[in-house]
Amino acid sequence: QLVESGGGSVQAGGSVKLSCVISRSIYSSNCVGWFRQAPGKEREGVAIMYTGGGSLDYADSVKGRFTISRDNAKNTVYLQMNSLKPEDTAMYYCAAVPLGTLCRWENFSIWGQGTQVTVS
Repeated sequence: QLVESGGGSVQAGGSVKLSCVISRSIYSSNCVGWFRQAPGKEREGVAIMYTGGGSLDYADSVKGRFTISRDNAKNTVYLQMNSLKPEDTAMYYCAAVPLGTLCRWENFSIWGQGTQVTVS
C-alpha cells in the first residue's frame, strides 16, 4: 500500500513537498519513485530512487528543481518540488516496483491513489 499526501495549489515559483508512506513489504523492493499525469496526457516518470539511498534518475523537465528523498525509519519517500511551473500541474503518484524487479521506469507497477498539485 502506498499513501501520498502533501498536494495542493501553489503559485508559480513556489514549492511543495509530497510524502508517500509505503507498507514495509513494498518498501523492501528497494526501488520507489514518483510519476505524474496531467489531464489529457500520458503518465510520465518524475524521479526514481533506491530505498537504500541515492537517486537513480530524474525526468529532464524536473532536473535541478525536484528532489526525491526517503526516510527508511518511516518507510516514507518524499518529493521536494521547487520553482514550480504551471506545466507541473498534474496528479502525482507514488510507485514501486515488485520485489526482485529491476529499477527501471517501465517496471513500476504498484501505485498509490495520487495527490493533486496545481500550479497557477
